[in-house]
Amino acid sequence: MTFTFDAYVTAALFDRAGRAGFALGDGTVRFEGGETVAAHNGAALSACLPPKGEGVLTGGDDGRVVFSTPSGAQEIASVPGKWIDSVAASPESGLIAFAAGRELHVRDLGDPAFSRIFAHEKSVADIAFDPKGRRVAAATYGGAWLWYARIADQKPVVLKWAGSHIALCWSPDGKFLVSAMQENQLHGWRVADEKNMRMGGYPSKVRSLSFMSKGALMATSGANGAVCWPFAGATGPMGKQAAEIGYDDSAVTTRVATVPDKTWLVAGLDDGRVWAADVTGEKLVQIKAEKGAAISALALSPDAKRVAWGDEDGNAGVAEIT
Repeated sequence: MTFTFDAYVTAALFDRAGRAGFALGDGTVRFEGGETVAAHNGAALSACLPPKGEGVLTGGDDGRVVFSTPSGAQEIASVPGKWIDSVAASPESGLIAFAAGRELHVRDLGDPAFSRIFAHEKSVADIAFDPKGRRVAAATYGGAWLWYARIADQKPVVLKWAGSHIALCWSPDGKFLVSAMQENQLHGWRVADEKNMRMGGYPSKVRSLSFMSKGALMATSGANGAVCWPFAGATGPMGKQAAEIGYDDSAVTTRVATVPDKTWLVAGLDDGRVWAADVTGEKLVQIKAEKGAAISALALSPDAKRVAWGDEDGNAGVAEIT
């Protein structure tokens, strides 16, 4: 199943029922059933799954956070004059969070009166809830700031590392936090003792990182294949080498997608191709063999049997792994 949306595909997502949705640069959210929802007066800049149920949660350059389902859109929050560069949600705590300039906002969909705002010295590029949904991390210049999501007055734990941090990912056990940086590298911390982990060697910027295999591996983009770092054990990848799957010197991986408890990995390339692999075997499965615009969005369904992809030119598709 393929689509032509004529707008940059910001994100592809599968909801918990396994249905695909796409957030687009024209402000709409499209569902694989053909439904179109006008979510933003401008571009959708970020997207995630809501804490529970169906639908897509998006942040836009209109300063709005919107919950969209095939039946329509509902505004969750509005910060006029700001871009919502990142949104995150926690099924465990029911909280949502979003970044607007230097501020991190936290809301509770079950309690409209609940609101927290945490200020940073520099702009927040990405946010991520820990696995329990109690703490939320903010990627900013100089490191990652950790906040307890429900506590109003607090001093954050600052995990320091020089440079600009642009994307975050927690390990499924909550022991490690990994950041992609403006430079061609990752940086990680063991949260309990703030032990640093430098993870470099990339030929290009890492824009996508995701845990899999019950937390034993973390897959990333930014190389000629999908780079997989070992995270089993108390020290994570410290002193260990990464493996590269699907190496192809003619292309660079722009997006990866995984499911935390599965061993399947999907990679999207800068030449428009998409492939999938079970990391326990040798086989690569071509999901999209024809070349085109760079893949900008990628998702793997909860059962790891379907892939949704989108590219910079507005082409998208949903396919089964066979």
